[in-house]
Amino acid sequence: MPIKRPSNPATCPDGSSAPGNVSAACPAAPAPSAADLQNNAAVKKALEDAYTDSQAGDAAKRHEEGGWIYQNVKTKEITVVRASSGAQASLDLSRPPEVPGSVVVGKFHTHPNPTSEGWEPGPSPGDIRVDALHGVPDLIRADDGVHVSGPDSRRGGLAGGSGFPP
Repeated sequence: MPIKRPSNPATCPDGSSAPGNVSAACPAAPAPSAADLQNNAAVKKALEDAYTDSQAGDAAKRHEEGGWIYQNVKTKEITVVRASSGAQASLDLSRPPEVPGSVVVGKFHTHPNPTSEGWEPGPSPGDIRVDALHGVPDLIRADDGVHVSGPDSRRGGLAGGSGFPP
């Protein structure tokens, strides 16, 4: 007679159990929306700090600043990691660092060049193209407020690894 073993359910990132012991059976937990991120205190502070650090008031020193927004898959806590400073009109956010237990749910950067000098405050064509590839919302802080580019929330929810979603 075969030995019947109890099924050990997998623990999903949201704390629920999946049937069997295959974590692939876990449902993809929803990721926060761009509006949720904009309303988060840590993200608000990071956006304002980045804009200040961009030195928008100094034509010779202004540059883009930014970083990545993470959500811990168990605690749901939102945290921010800043990137190295960019140039006057560019910043590389293509390689988010790994944050144990968390996934990238967004990114942010500044557009410090003033609209009064003819600069476009919203997403550039390059921002739009890269944001579609990265699959997370991009919050852009400019002199006229915050603009959003990319999807409304992380493509595929919280599934798919810690970096940008597949």
